[in-house]
Amino acid sequence: MKSANIILRISAAVVLAAVTMAVQAQDYPNRQIRIVLPFSPGGGTDLLARLLSKRFYEVWGQTATVDNRPGAGGNLGADIVAKSAPDGYTLLMSTASLAVNVTLYSKLPFDVRRDFIPITQVASAPLVVTVHPSVPARSVKEFVDLAKKTRGGLNFGSNGTGTTSHLALVMFNQMAGTRLTHIPYKGAGALMTSLLSGEVEVGFPAVISVQPHLRSGRLRALAVTTKRRSSVLPDVPPLDAIYAGFDIDNWFALFAPAGTPPAIINRIHAEVVKGLQHAESKAFMANEGAEPVASTPAEFAAFVAREIDKYAQMVKLSGAKPDS
Repeated sequence: MKSANIILRISAAVVLAAVTMAVQAQDYPNRQIRIVLPFSPGGGTDLLARLLSKRFYEVWGQTATVDNRPGAGGNLGADIVAKSAPDGYTLLMSTASLAVNVTLYSKLPFDVRRDFIPITQVASAPLVVTVHPSVPARSVKEFVDLAKKTRGGLNFGSNGTGTTSHLALVMFNQMAGTRLTHIPYKGAGALMTSLLSGEVEVGFPAVISVQPHLRSGRLRALAVTTKRRSSVLPDVPPLDAIYAGFDIDNWFALFAPAGTPPAIINRIHAEVVKGLQHAESKAFMANEGAEPVASTPAEFAAFVAREIDKYAQMVKLSGAKPDS
C-alpha cells in the first residue's frame, strides 16, 4: 500500500509539473525578455540580436533588451545564460565561437552540450579567401601553386588565434598542402588594414567587411569558405568545389538555458522564422551578405554537435590557445 501511495504522489507531481509548464508556455511572454550577447556592441551579431528584439516586441508587446556582456572570448555572456532560470526570459545570441571554445579553452564554467538548448541557427555568412592585388593569382589553384613555389612562404592574417578565420587557415593548409605563415591580429579591423596595405598576402575576412574593398578593386576574392555560393558574391566559387568538404562560416544563433520548456522553445523558434521573412530582416541579410537559416531546434542541435567536433580537430591541429 505504501508503494502504491508513493507512485500516486510521484504521478501527481509529474502531472502538476506538466500542467504548470503548459500554463507558463501559454502565458509566455508576460514580462521583459533579455537577449544576452557575449560581444561588444556594433558588430553583425549585435545588429541581428537587436533586429530580433524588435520583432519580439512587435509580436508579443514585451520589451526584449539586448545585454552586451563581452569577455573571455564570449564565455562570460554564455555563462550568465547557462546559470539563468530556464523560463524563456533569458536567451543567448552567439556564434561559432561557442563551438570553438569547447576545445580552445581547457576549462569552461559551463557545458555547451548540457547547459544550453539550441533554438535555431538564425543566419550564416561565408568567409572570403581574399588576396592583395600584388599577389599574381586569380584562382585558388594559381594561389596554391604560388604559395608552394614561394621561398619562405606567404603570410596569412587572421582576426586572432582560435578565431574561425584562423581555423579556416588550418583547414586550408591541411587540405591544400600549403604552409602559409599565420599572423594573428586583434580583430577584423586590424586584419583588414593589414590586407589593404599588403602586409599580409592573404586572409579570410567576413563577407560584410571585405565587400567594399572587393568592389573598389583594392582586394581580390578567390573563393568563399561555405559549400554554397554567396548571394552577394555569386561569381566567387566555393572552396568545396576544389577541396571537397571544406565548409566554414560565420553563423549566428539563439540558445536558451537547459530545462526551458519545449513549448516555449517552439514558440520562440516560430517567431524567429516569421521574423526572418520580414522586409527589414531580408534587407539586413542582404546588407550583411548573410543567408537566413531558421533551422528547427533538432536540426540545430545536430549542427552544433558537428561544429564542436569539427573545430575540435582544427584547434588541436593548430595548437591554438586562448588570448595567445
